[in-house]
Amino acid sequence: MIAFHYPPFSGGSGVHRTLKFTKYLPEFGWQPLVLTANRQAYSHSANGHSEVPDGVETIRAFALDAKRHLSFRGKYLQCLALPDQWISWWPSAVVEGLSLIRKHRPDVIWSTYPIATAHLIGLTLNRLSSIPWIADFRDPMTDTDPQSGQEYPLDARIRRANARIERWTMNHCTRAVVTTPGTLSIYVNRFPAVSENRWKLIPNGYDEDDFLAAEQHVCSRARNGKPATFVHSGLLYPHARDPKMFFAALAGLRRAGVISPSRVKIVLRATGYDDFYRPQVQDLGLADMVFFEPAVSHREALIEMLNAHGLLVLQASSCNMQIPAKLYECLRARRPIFAMTDPAGDTAAVLRSEGMKFIVPLDCKQTIADNFVRFLSAAEGWHHTSSSEDRHSRKARTRDLVELLDSVSAA
Repeated sequence: MIAFHYPPFSGGSGVHRTLKFTKYLPEFGWQPLVLTANRQAYSHSANGHSEVPDGVETIRAFALDAKRHLSFRGKYLQCLALPDQWISWWPSAVVEGLSLIRKHRPDVIWSTYPIATAHLIGLTLNRLSSIPWIADFRDPMTDTDPQSGQEYPLDARIRRANARIERWTMNHCTRAVVTTPGTLSIYVNRFPAVSENRWKLIPNGYDEDDFLAAEQHVCSRARNGKPATFVHSGLLYPHARDPKMFFAALAGLRRAGVISPSRVKIVLRATGYDDFYRPQVQDLGLADMVFFEPAVSHREALIEMLNAHGLLVLQASSCNMQIPAKLYECLRARRPIFAMTDPAGDTAAVLRSEGMKFIVPLDCKQTIADNFVRFLSAAEGWHHTSSSEDRHSRKARTRDLVELLDSVSAA
């Protein structure tokens, strides 16, 4: 399994897809071997490798981050960062991968994007070994906003490089996995010559064991004179999860006397863009109501979500084909959710399927304000009946992956 995002990396929720697959695959008769990058490649990493499941052989190939290791006065050659900043991982990972192949003769190669170099490694090992290759796309490698026409990635050179790797991948991979129905639709239309049975939808999910451990630390949510706390946990990309209309709505409600710091507290945990958003909050007079908090461990983040009176989800209409990985943890937390996203998108569809009713466009201040008032009242009287269904669990997703692995290895 070729994955850049693997412990000790700790910079986002993407690490949990591969990590949880490697945790549960042995229960279904598959033993994973992980080919990842060495620790110095990560700008965000946890202490130690304790999260790696016991018995999972993990090979860490040499890799440098061009932005941090190959720059001079903050600048570096673009060729050293195409298709991404970790292209140096490619040659060393191929050498290590060939060694793993000679030693273990694996049945399947699996690589996961959004680090495009991972697919280059998977492609090279597939061509050199003829072992079946499954390419996992956690996001589309290239995309176009249907409303504005803006193409992604924004850098044209990276976009062209991604398009080439995407095309090579589809020409040679045995099967391709996507995480949302929208991404599947994009790729089916983009590659009409690819047989439908080569595609597989395996969404992200949550790990029940993580929640059972976190629930041991849940406190009473009784207000006791304190404000109700509403949490967003994770990155808030300015181009995809911009909360400016939410801030404006809060400011308007405060001026109208509907909310105050004694009633509402907004916690934005690990946005990645605190310095960008903090001046907006200060200019609107919300600094005593909206709080930017640093990253914490995954366990601490889950405890905070479980202790919250409600959770916030933000996703722009330009990302209708995507679903934040964190959404499934929000659902498992069984807290009321206020979702600011296009009702026509994939994120909204999942929320509706779980009975969530507060779904409003991210870019409409008045609609956000009107519905947030209703949400406050609903959250204060919220009672959730525990569900035993696990269709969104990481173990259930691993079961889907096992069906794919079985079919590919038997072909």
